[in-house]
Amino acid sequence: MKTAIILGATGLTGGILLDKLLKDERYTRIKLFSRSSTGVKNDKIEEHLIDLFQLENHETDFKADEVYCCIGTTQAKTPNQETYRKIDHGIPVTAAKLSKKNSISKFLVVSALGADPGSKFFYNRTKGEMERDVLAEKISETYIFQPSLIGGEREEKRPFEAAWKKIMKVGDHFLVGPFKKYRSIDAEKIADAMIYVANHKYSATCIESKEIREIADSFR
Repeated sequence: MKTAIILGATGLTGGILLDKLLKDERYTRIKLFSRSSTGVKNDKIEEHLIDLFQLENHETDFKADEVYCCIGTTQAKTPNQETYRKIDHGIPVTAAKLSKKNSISKFLVVSALGADPGSKFFYNRTKGEMERDVLAEKISETYIFQPSLIGGEREEKRPFEAAWKKIMKVGDHFLVGPFKKYRSIDAEKIADAMIYVANHKYSATCIESKEIREIADSFR
C-alpha cells in the first residue's frame, strides 16, 4: 500500500489524477499540498493548505512513496514573469529538493512540449530550466511529461484558450507523421500515463505528448 503526494490537485490534470488515485487500491493515503481546498472528501486524503511559495517549510509532512507535480499557470493568468517563474519553476524544483531530502524515489512532473532552457521564449525557457533543475536532484526515478496543448473542461474560464482548443481539434487531423506529437491531448490521458509510469519501471525520463497518449491507451 502506497502514499502519494499531489501538487496541483485543484487544477485540471491534478484533479483528474486525484480522482483516479482515490479509486486505486494500491494507494491508501493521498497527501495534497495546495493553497486552497479541492473540496473533495475522502478518508484517503490528507490535505495541507499552505503557501506553496514556502513549501520548503513543510519538510516533515512531505513524505510519501511518489510525488505527482501538476503545478502550472498561464501567462494570461499570471502576467508578472517573476511570479510566473516562482510557480512554474520554483514550486516543482522545491518539491524535487524535498523529495531527494526525504528519500522519495519517484518524482513525476508535468512540463510542456518544447521545453528548452536555451529557448528565447519565456514560457519554454522556464519549463526547460525547471526540467534541468529537477533532474539535477538525481532522484532515483524522475519522469517528465511533456504534453502539447491540454484538453479538458476547466472550472475557470479561459476564453482564448477555449477558442484555441476548438481550432486545435480541427487542426489535429492535419498533424501527421513527425508533426503528430503536436496534437492536443486530454488531461485524462496525462493522468493515466502518470499512474502507469509510477507503477511500472519505465525506460524514458522525458515523455512527449505522443508517447503519453500511447501509454494511456495501452493502460486502458
